[in-house]
Amino acid sequence: MSNLKKGSKKLLHAWAFYDWANSVYPLVISSAVFPIFYGALTIIKDEETGRILDDTVTFLGYEFNNDSLISYVTAFSFLIVSFLSPILSGISDYVGNKESFMKFFCYLGALSCIGLYWFSLENIVFGMLCYVFGLVGFWGSLVFYNSYLPDIAYPEQQDKVSAKGFSLGYIGSMILLLLNLVMILKYGWFGFESEVQPTRIAFILVGVWWILFAQYTFKYLPTGTHEGHKVTKTVLMSGFNELKKIWIALKSNKILKRYLSAFFVYSMAVQTIMIAATYFAVEELDWGKQDSTTGLIVSILLIQLIAVFGANYTAKLSKKIGNIKALIWVICIWILICGFAYFVTTPTHFYITAASVGLVMGGIQALSRSTYSKLIPLGTEDTASYFSFYDVAEKIGIVIGMFMYGFVASITGSMRYSILFLIIFFVIGLAILSTIKNVYIVEE
Repeated sequence: MSNLKKGSKKLLHAWAFYDWANSVYPLVISSAVFPIFYGALTIIKDEETGRILDDTVTFLGYEFNNDSLISYVTAFSFLIVSFLSPILSGISDYVGNKESFMKFFCYLGALSCIGLYWFSLENIVFGMLCYVFGLVGFWGSLVFYNSYLPDIAYPEQQDKVSAKGFSLGYIGSMILLLLNLVMILKYGWFGFESEVQPTRIAFILVGVWWILFAQYTFKYLPTGTHEGHKVTKTVLMSGFNELKKIWIALKSNKILKRYLSAFFVYSMAVQTIMIAATYFAVEELDWGKQDSTTGLIVSILLIQLIAVFGANYTAKLSKKIGNIKALIWVICIWILICGFAYFVTTPTHFYITAASVGLVMGGIQALSRSTYSKLIPLGTEDTASYFSFYDVAEKIGIVIGMFMYGFVASITGSMRYSILFLIIFFVIGLAILSTIKNVYIVEE
């Protein structure tokens, strides 16, 4: 157990440093290298024309379109996370040894990433299990990581240390992604015969990076404030009971209920696009002679960079016209992006789309959470339960969004129609938002 006092600089830095350790997962595995690897593994193209000859995958005795399969598996993974989150929240509130639980999910996620090294069509069940456990490990560890914040920082320190974690995560994940990019593109420098081997090694590096740098965090984190408490049925159900209380409270708060309904619907589309964008680019674009790996990773870096500016711009816009009006404008841009994406065929088109997504991606995430925060009734002490409800709603939205994305792709045979279909979610969210009076949440 750490002897560092609450609020000490060393303790705050050690906590924030976990972002440096685990942020390589969402960038390298979720967004960049794995989607490209998965596409290359599951799509057979004509070498001369680039036309897709076959993109079906056999999984558990059934044939799936490759896009549909990864969408269904991702949806299933988030379904597990949605179910586990309230349970883990209850445990983190009542059981002292948070560090042990956080370590478990950290190691589960990291070792699963390493397991992706053996991902192949012949070994696809094992590979998909690694993919599922990697996602569950990442999100599971975040529950305990986030719950440590009030334990290690005073209220006036929390915003700053949280932002520090975000910055460290951004820098660390970018460093490893660029290292992986050099290994993959310049594989000859490292003695490899093709880009396949360094791509697989990238998965190992994510796991090793995650475990290695997490040790600094684990060394200094306290074990908790309720050390010695055992996990009981009451503890396991406490998270669900808290969600039930918020659900009942929403019945008497029409504005918050409407906002959450709107968020739940439009977030389905936002999160699905963020997860599926690289898979879409791998299969639907004609890269010609241009190296698709370089182009896709450049696009992802572009999105990351522009997202920072987008979040700041949206925050300024909300101060001028109010949160709801700002969200309506941002969602309108999302609808235009989806419409444009249907016609995207070249890398240049995709770069334009990626830049546009970056502009509104950071903005809609930051503004959605801050708007929700403003709508929570004044004087509410248990804000953690409200945000737990918000997070679970977002995860269930991802489950539905990814399932529908995969379902439409399987029926139509193209991800373009899936992107077009997502416009429905944005329109419904827009319609609900338009019924909320903007004046309620404009900052004074």
